[in-house]
Amino acid sequence: MTDRYAVMGNPIAHSKSPLIHSLFARQTGEDIRYEAIRVPEDGLASALADFHAGGGRGLNITVPFKQQAWSLMDRRSPAAERAGAVNTITFDENEGMIGDNTDGIGLVRDLTLNHAMHLKGCSLLILGAGGAVRGVLAPLLAEAPASVTLANRTAARARELATAFADLMAIEACGLDALPEQPFDLIVNGTAASLHGEMPDLPDSLVGPRTRVYDMMYGPEPTPFMRWAQSLGAAAAIDGLGMLVEQAAESFHIWRGVRPDTGPVIREVRASL
Repeated sequence: MTDRYAVMGNPIAHSKSPLIHSLFARQTGEDIRYEAIRVPEDGLASALADFHAGGGRGLNITVPFKQQAWSLMDRRSPAAERAGAVNTITFDENEGMIGDNTDGIGLVRDLTLNHAMHLKGCSLLILGAGGAVRGVLAPLLAEAPASVTLANRTAARARELATAFADLMAIEACGLDALPEQPFDLIVNGTAASLHGEMPDLPDSLVGPRTRVYDMMYGPEPTPFMRWAQSLGAAAAIDGLGMLVEQAAESFHIWRGVRPDTGPVIREVRASL
């Protein structure tokens, strides 16, 4: 019997997850069907129950439901517990709904494996203090950067998030208007600005010839954040498509016990944009 999986979100028509998981299944020989399901904003709990009752084996969860999904789980992995958000659900006959978060693993794998970045000892600037950043912060800190600065439009939210992760590493927190005027080795944009075709208000001094920038958003063209960095001579400007595929591969591994080869899938999804 073909096993059923899906991604739930709202909106969801744009999702590349069905394509990604169909490519994983074709590559690995796993017999799965994967679909995209639009869920009303007040309907997640019933959608989870209906999917499970219909024989569903696992789910990905995307905007705006990751934090709500966290609260509905019977058990959460340490990664999900720390992130305060769930993007991967496994339905287990004995343990019920098990929530995990693969976003941080996806980002770190894309940076280190696909783009050969060494995060240990680097100076790291992270833009944003919302759920997207919270979900990736612990795996980034585990790579032992030399310093981490967290900057957000609202400085209080940056300080709150830095305090929540202070047991892992000391994090400098500030508003976007109080950034140090110095270049960083790596700048990760976790704000939603690129989603709206916008650019955070940043000083050009953040980018030097060794600076690499990473936008967690992706599209058929470079994002405004990427174009800004390129105009300043950044060493590399990378979008978040690889992160999307890598986090999906980790979900696939959780569900099926098989780890797909992500390189060909990233290339095929890129060509489909």
